[in-house]
Amino acid sequence: MTPITPLLQATQQAAAAVRRLSPDQKTDLLNRLADVLAARSATIVTENQKDLDRMDAADPKYDRLKLTESRVADLAKSLREVAVLPDPAGEVILDRTIEQGLTLKKIAVPLGVVGVIYEARPNVTVDVASICLRSGNACVLKGGKEADFSNRYLISLIQGVLVEFGVPKSAVTLLPTDGPASRGAVVNELLTATRYVDIIIPRGSESLIQFVRKNSLVPTIETGAGVCHAYVEQTADLDKAAAIVVNARVSRPSVCNSLDCVLVDEAIADRFLPMLTADFTKWNVEVFADENSYDIFEKAGYTNLQHARPEDFGREFLDYKCAVKVVAGLDEALSHIQNYSSRHSEAILSQNQSIIDQFLSEVDAAAVYANASTRFTDGGVFGLGAEIGISTQKLHARGPFALEKLVTEKWIVVGDGQVRW
Repeated sequence: MTPITPLLQATQQAAAAVRRLSPDQKTDLLNRLADVLAARSATIVTENQKDLDRMDAADPKYDRLKLTESRVADLAKSLREVAVLPDPAGEVILDRTIEQGLTLKKIAVPLGVVGVIYEARPNVTVDVASICLRSGNACVLKGGKEADFSNRYLISLIQGVLVEFGVPKSAVTLLPTDGPASRGAVVNELLTATRYVDIIIPRGSESLIQFVRKNSLVPTIETGAGVCHAYVEQTADLDKAAAIVVNARVSRPSVCNSLDCVLVDEAIADRFLPMLTADFTKWNVEVFADENSYDIFEKAGYTNLQHARPEDFGREFLDYKCAVKVVAGLDEALSHIQNYSSRHSEAILSQNQSIIDQFLSEVDAAAVYANASTRFTDGGVFGLGAEIGISTQKLHARGPFALEKLVTEKWIVVGDGQVRW
């Protein structure tokens, strides 16, 4: 028996207890957990500080790792929002009687045991537990070693509430950390645990996601990596476009829906790019510029400037950095996005409706925007409650991977002695 097999077996067995909870019991459980988080907020922050003390504050992951009392309050609020969302399990999708007199029902049922691998984001611990429990699933969580103090304390609070409601604490299991996820023995075991885990969802860096894709025997849903673009078309309202670009880059640079590349129509590049320099200077944004945009930024007096290398396009910066490229028009912008996008979130800033329509139709991404920041791609913002991440693939779920997607289907067939020869 391998080291984590007993943990996985216990979680699989506990899943039955979660499925037996009524929608009202799930609501009460999540509201109770929200109360506990609020009451223990100071201790959560203290445990989180132990993790922060081990990380360089300049690391792009630092902001993801950090929990403040305000962020803990947001987590509690998110729990209450999930608690009142419709329970997707048990929904009757189809109900009919076929020619042979059999009654058929197709209903939504929980996936079973959801495995999530993530890095330095302790909020994911609460988000995943909440939507898994609300949808009738158990979960196995493999957090990064960077957030180990935070995760272990949060799990202790979650498990305490589970026990209060008569659910085995193993319904939400935190696996031990054992070094970098890309080469961890625990992760390798989890990825091959086809008897106990029904789905694996990696959330984090591109290297983590690719490792899981290549090595998992358990079905996977990709989430996380976001290489997001904004195309500033020549008819754009330049003031609004500048505000959107700055917001998408600096409001929370370490998250997956932040902007990584600005594509600017050559007809307006001389006017638009200098409009970014004041705010980019304020936030100390390092610009990786193609030849044309480099010259424009340099003439505008912007100094935090680098000549873009080919690898800077298609790069998820997760920091106060972005690439900029001048393009000849819509076709070149579409071609660039096609080549470099991670299919997460893409935006066009324009006042030409036919061009907007073509962009929204042709760009292949989980979320496409017209005249708005990519920062809105989020399960909570979309009214879906907490999310596990943003799915960038096409099967089963795309976009915010939230409560509604944590179910599969079951056919129930009722007869009265019918046989088929």
